[in-house]
Amino acid sequence: MRTPRFGRAFSFIELMVVLVIIGILAAIILPRFSGVTDDARSAAVQGDLAGVRSAIAGYRAKNVIAGTPAYPTITQLTTQGLVLQADFPKNPYTQQTNVQGVSKAQALARQVLNADKFGWNYYVDNAASPPEAIFYINADEPTNVVDSSGGTKTANEL
Repeated sequence: MRTPRFGRAFSFIELMVVLVIIGILAAIILPRFSGVTDDARSAAVQGDLAGVRSAIAGYRAKNVIAGTPAYPTITQLTTQGLVLQADFPKNPYTQQTNVQGVSKAQALARQVLNADKFGWNYYVDNAASPPEAIFYINADEPTNVVDSSGGTKTANEL
C-alpha cells in the first residue's frame, strides 16, 4: 500500500511564522521609504524653480543691456522660446502648468490662490525702481527642505 505524501507540505504554523516574519520586515522597511516621494517632490520643485528663475535672470540680463523692460510679462514668460526653451514645468503637487499674476502683497506673503487652476505665481513690476519680479509655486504643502530655525518649509516658501 502506498503512503500519502502529506509529510512534504508546510504546516499551518510554519506558514504563519513566515507571514509574521514578512510582516515584521515590512513594518521595519516601509517607513524608511515613505519619505522618498516627499523628497522627490521637494527636489522637483527646487529644480523647476531654479530653472525658471535662472531663465528669468537671463532674460533680464539681456534686456537690461538692450535698455528694454527688465523682466518678462506673464505672456512672455509662458510663451515657449522667449524665456524658457521648453514647455512650462508642471507643479509637482497640483500637476498644473499655468502661471497667474499676483499682487506684490500676495507675492511677498507667498499666498496660494486658485491652486486647482494655476501651478505657479508670478509678480512683476518693471515700472518699479529697481524693477521687481517674484516667481514661486502655487502650493503650500509641506516639504522636507529645512529652514533656518530647524523646521521645514512649505512648497511656496522655496
